Amino acid sequence: MKHALSVTREQDFAAWYQSVITEADMAEDSGVRGCMVIRPWGYGIWERIQRLLDDRIKATGHENCYFPLFIPLSYFEKEAEHVEGFAKEMAVVTHHRLIPDGKGGLMPDPEAKLEEPLVVRPTSETVIGTAFSRWVQSWRDLPVLINQWANVVRWEMRTRMFLRTAEFLWQEGHTAHASAEEAKGETLKMLEVYRSFAEDCLGVHVIAGEKPENERFPGAVETWSIEAMMQDGKALQAGTSHFLGTNFAHAQNIRFQNAEGQLELANTTSWGVSTRMIGAVIMVHGDDDGLRVPPMIAPWQVVIVPMLRDQPEDAAIVDYARELQAQLVKQSALGEPIRAMVDARPAKAATKRWGWVKKGAPIVIEIGGRDVAGGNVSVIRRDRLYREDGKLDSQVVARDAFVGDAAAMLEDIQATLHAQSVEKLRANIVPVDDWAGVEAHFAEAAKNPGWVDVRWSKPTGAALDSVVERLKALKLTIRNAPAGQTGCDDGPCIFTGAPAVERILIGRAY
Repeated sequence: MKHALSVTREQDFAAWYQSVITEADMAEDSGVRGCMVIRPWGYGIWERIQRLLDDRIKATGHENCYFPLFIPLSYFEKEAEHVEGFAKEMAVVTHHRLIPDGKGGLMPDPEAKLEEPLVVRPTSETVIGTAFSRWVQSWRDLPVLINQWANVVRWEMRTRMFLRTAEFLWQEGHTAHASAEEAKGETLKMLEVYRSFAEDCLGVHVIAGEKPENERFPGAVETWSIEAMMQDGKALQAGTSHFLGTNFAHAQNIRFQNAEGQLELANTTSWGVSTRMIGAVIMVHGDDDGLRVPPMIAPWQVVIVPMLRDQPEDAAIVDYARELQAQLVKQSALGEPIRAMVDARPAKAATKRWGWVKKGAPIVIEIGGRDVAGGNVSVIRRDRLYREDGKLDSQVVARDAFVGDAAAMLEDIQATLHAQSVEKLRANIVPVDDWAGVEAHFAEAAKNPGWVDVRWSKPTGAALDSVVERLKALKLTIRNAPAGQTGCDDGPCIFTGAPAVERILIGRAY
């Protein structure tokens, strides 16, 4: 069996990942370190993610808005833990004009130095909190529920497309509430929005849970995450939701007069997901032939490839293909009209076919002169590309029969990809009873170790620092404590020996 990509997952997972991005025309280097050009297929997937998730965010009562890209440095300095957490990643604007340097180049004009440096948005808690302090005066002004779709900049030292870039796209939700209970409820509500979105739309199985104290968002009281397992067994934090308590409200003076006329600090939250989700889709669903895009987020769900040979019958083949497209777009699948396109470019049919296979289009239809004469189409499902004998699985079916089955086929592809993700994650979480077991597991399963599930006593301070160092020596991190636990089975924490209060997941991560 010959694959479309030159490198397989088994040979070099990191090189395979980059090959998928390149061969699927998803993104490319921009010339600016850590920044990428997102090409139409990659951006089309992001647009689908944006549209579907935006609907879910709005359904929970949030409204979209927009805040500036530039944030005064003084806004960050008000919240010490927050600025410390982001200080090493901040890009800063100090001048507003360039002048010739006398050597044929340009330099910042010393006379154009800003009175106060401006930070290029790494996240917007500070600027949005400042706005909340203006907007919120009374308990009647609460809750405030907003979201923005934006770009952010964090100056990363080691970058990888879609997973960790200096500039990336995301949404960030920010809310203010009258009580801690209401804000905590909001935090968990949005965590569930992310969990269900990942499962239902991305076809990615995730585990939702609370991050340990050392992994909290700077300035947060609690941080919750959804964790996905990639095919190499590593974890990817695919989304986070933060309960900020009154920390940011205190720093930014978000106060309100309650019903009794007393002043109180608001409780705030923030939550977000980013283009990192595309990286998850690649590494969860991709195979040695490229990307496999779940139909819910595929820009085109059915791609029709006329097999053209510069012959008189080409026009009839293209007409037949466009008739099929017209039939398909009148059908609905997964709650929306089917997205079908005709690729009538003057290129070899095989070249176009493998191009769409590498892009991961859920269904590829090939149409030649014989198909037109027989009223048929040749159907390739991207989720099962080959027959048992290793040959391409291209099924010739009647055109009208395919049109009638297309919606069910797309729904089946969506379900199949999700089921494979569920199976992968569940098969690669191993319960371990002691630290020696953790060491042995990651020593013996170096290629694809998955995660371990261990007892945890929630240590803090120096005791937690000691745990982090032990994990760091094995390049491990605590992913989260899965939500919904009703307690922990009898036994000590594998790190402290104290009675365990919950179980946590440990693994290597991106």
